[in-house]
Amino acid sequence: MGKRDNRVAYINPIAAARARGPVQNSGPTIQDYLSRPRPTWEELKEQLEKKKKGSRALADFEDKMNEKWRKELAKNREKMLSGNDKDKKTTDKEKEEKKEKKEKKKKEKKKPSRHSSSSSSSSSSDSSSSSPSEYEDEDEKKSVKKKRKRKKSAVRRASDSSEEESDADSKKKKRIKEEGDKEKDDKIRSRKKKAERSHKGSSSESSVDSEGEEPESKKKKRSSEEMEKITDKSKKKRKKKHKKHGRKKKKKAASQSDSELD
Repeated sequence: MGKRDNRVAYINPIAAARARGPVQNSGPTIQDYLSRPRPTWEELKEQLEKKKKGSRALADFEDKMNEKWRKELAKNREKMLSGNDKDKKTTDKEKEEKKEKKEKKKKEKKKPSRHSSSSSSSSSSDSSSSSPSEYEDEDEKKSVKKKRKRKKSAVRRASDSSEEESDADSKKKKRIKEEGDKEKDDKIRSRKKKAERSHKGSSSESSVDSEGEEPESKKKKRSSEEMEKITDKSKKKRKKKHKKHGRKKKKKAASQSDSELD
């Protein structure tokens, strides 16, 4: 059995391209792109003018729409103003009726029963002549007082609302502080508990060590106490000896003085 032939024919690509000859280009070349037809300066100006005309048409359309809206607004204003005029007329009529009623009531109250009819008629005529101006002044005063009361009430409401907001803010701050204090206290307590546990463990270990050291300390204390007792006894003995020696000297001196006198 012979070996299989796996050889492949090699073709030089450059030589193959030369053998094929020049290739026909399917698309446009660079020269075609550069030599394309271009518009002249005049044509370009015409195009720009057309674009401007288009924008002008849009502006004209917007102006027309604005004019329509203005007309509609003017109509609505006229309607509203006419309605307000009617309301004003009705309110003026009501005010006049109220004033007339008040005048009648005041006239009835002012009519004196003791005076004569002539005096009453003269006084009523005088009051009727002077009453409208007085009533108008009173009405103006009342309206001013009402306005002042409204302003005061509005100021009070604003102050009350501001105070309530400040109280709410202070309460929130207090709550936050209390929560922070509680957290700090909890942390301190946990640390103390840990320290106590560690201290208990160390104290238990030290107690075991101290139990072994206690007999030695007791021995030292006992020996020191015994030494103190011995020193006290020796001091007492010395004092007694000094006393005895002094007495003997006194006796000798007394005996000598007696012998000399004899």
